[in-house]
Amino acid sequence: MGIIEDWKPTHYDPSDVVVPYFVQDTIAARQDLAAQYTTISRLDQGVGLILDELKSSGFEDSTLVVYSSDNGIPFQVGRTNLQEPGMSEPLLVSTPFHEEYWNTRSDALVSLLDITPTVLDWFNITYPTYKIFGPNPVNLTGNTLLPLLQERESRVQQEWDTVYASHSLHEITGYYPMRVIRKQRFKLIHNLNFLMPFPIDQDFYISRTFQDLLNRTRKHIDTHWFMTLHDYYYRPRWQLFDLQNDPKELVNLAGKTEFQDVFESLRRELHQWQNVTYDPWICAPDGVLENEGAFSPMGTCLPLDNNL
Repeated sequence: MGIIEDWKPTHYDPSDVVVPYFVQDTIAARQDLAAQYTTISRLDQGVGLILDELKSSGFEDSTLVVYSSDNGIPFQVGRTNLQEPGMSEPLLVSTPFHEEYWNTRSDALVSLLDITPTVLDWFNITYPTYKIFGPNPVNLTGNTLLPLLQERESRVQQEWDTVYASHSLHEITGYYPMRVIRKQRFKLIHNLNFLMPFPIDQDFYISRTFQDLLNRTRKHIDTHWFMTLHDYYYRPRWQLFDLQNDPKELVNLAGKTEFQDVFESLRRELHQWQNVTYDPWICAPDGVLENEGAFSPMGTCLPLDNNL
């Protein structure tokens, strides 16, 4: 898509790309994946240009470098989804003072919420005290990542064993609120609008990958995909996955007696997180949140009597 100065495009053969489990293995999907590889190679070179600028300007030895992404890979089950391919994003943190941990990987569960406290910690800035919705001061729900560069695995199990995620919409026609709590082993997804079909964002809709799924489904031929479009569109309200034994999230354990305690525990933690973060969807889809008049400052859930 045009020429960028200092960028030497790298093109990939669709027959050589690695097809992830959540994408159908067809020529159309392989073509999109090959194009994605080219995009990533451009990004990689762009990061190199930025690091070169830091070095040439004399800031290489005094700069905290954080690299991440705003969403998962732009394929089905990826972007706009909160299964693992949608939640998994790159997060690279590098400082000139922890060279011994360069090119290493941590098993800590971290999120974009950790970037702000990390930057504040780097500059030794205290988060200001202020209020927005309720009587209590606003507190950051993330943690600084810098200690992970010093006390790696000893802290992972204690402070980095849980992350939360939320999605409300990708574009105005892509409304599908979800809330998630993710542990090292278990993940609980709450699909608030589970009675409506999952929306497809417009740029993904016109992709070769999705059009291939549509055409194969219409013609009743093998999609070479691990699920059907119907199951992709229509999801249960609750999805509980054992990521240790089911990393592809194929078996929903919500409603199974032997996992009822796990489900209830995660649901309580998720609700508490929604409470702490003043989530306006905290009562959905069973009720409506009211926080005026005689109700408590945190708000009260009033029933909708919608049989949910």
